[in-house]
Amino acid sequence: MAKKALLVGINDYSPVGAGGPDLRGCVNDVKDIAHTLNALGVVPAAPRTMRILTDRWATRAAILDGLKWLVTGAKKGDMLIFHYSGHGSQVADVSGEEIDRKDETICPHDYATAGMIKDDDFRAIFRGLAAGVNLDVLLDSCHSGSGTRELGAIAAAPEEQKVTYRYVEPPLDYGFFLDADPTIPLRGILKPQSGEKEAVIVRGLNHVLWAGCRDYQTSAEASISGVYRGIFTYCFCKALRRAGVGVTRNKLDALVSADIRRMGYSQVPQLEGTARSIAERVFT
Repeated sequence: MAKKALLVGINDYSPVGAGGPDLRGCVNDVKDIAHTLNALGVVPAAPRTMRILTDRWATRAAILDGLKWLVTGAKKGDMLIFHYSGHGSQVADVSGEEIDRKDETICPHDYATAGMIKDDDFRAIFRGLAAGVNLDVLLDSCHSGSGTRELGAIAAAPEEQKVTYRYVEPPLDYGFFLDADPTIPLRGILKPQSGEKEAVIVRGLNHVLWAGCRDYQTSAEASISGVYRGIFTYCFCKALRRAGVGVTRNKLDALVSADIRRMGYSQVPQLEGTARSIAERVFT
């Protein structure tokens, strides 16, 4: 059984250094998830099994290449993990004749020039995944801008209490259409177009999605014991280490959600998959 993981964390957005919509906890998230996967024997921390992309190396081309590396040659029973910590956004889907939906995206280091990575990109790569391959996708990013209303309440907080939301405004060529028609429904990243985006059980899904928040919320990062981390990734690693790899996905999801609530954050993680996959042991 092959075990592979692609881990992406972006603090430094283009241009390199100060100037982009930079974050502070995403590289620490990658370290946390890498140490956790290795310590629990899920995926060995070795170049042949674990690929890590951070900051300026996490370009759009590099992430897409890494995803192809992750799935190429995968066979039934193999274990694959993709973890992303960074900014998320949303764009109008203008590929059809009618503007009838909008897509969530993740933002590579060079998204401003190379473009975001949309659900269509993921779907094209994952479409040929062999039956029986276990693919877990963890996204610690914002799925909408609605949570930015909370920013005013924390603007005057001390530095160690400040929270950063992992969301960037979409470029005007896409964002204009969202503003022009606020009734456009949200189509979630990696989710089917069947209208089941709010459902936890998604029939026929060939992977399991762990989202750091609901598609109308934002994912936060903050200082935890003096170190900036993503709230979802921190709680996911903490709960997984506590419960062990024998825990089921739905039980782990409940543990992570409870830990986030205890920390006082409003974001609610969302686990999506088939009825069978969410009831199985994590990463199987």
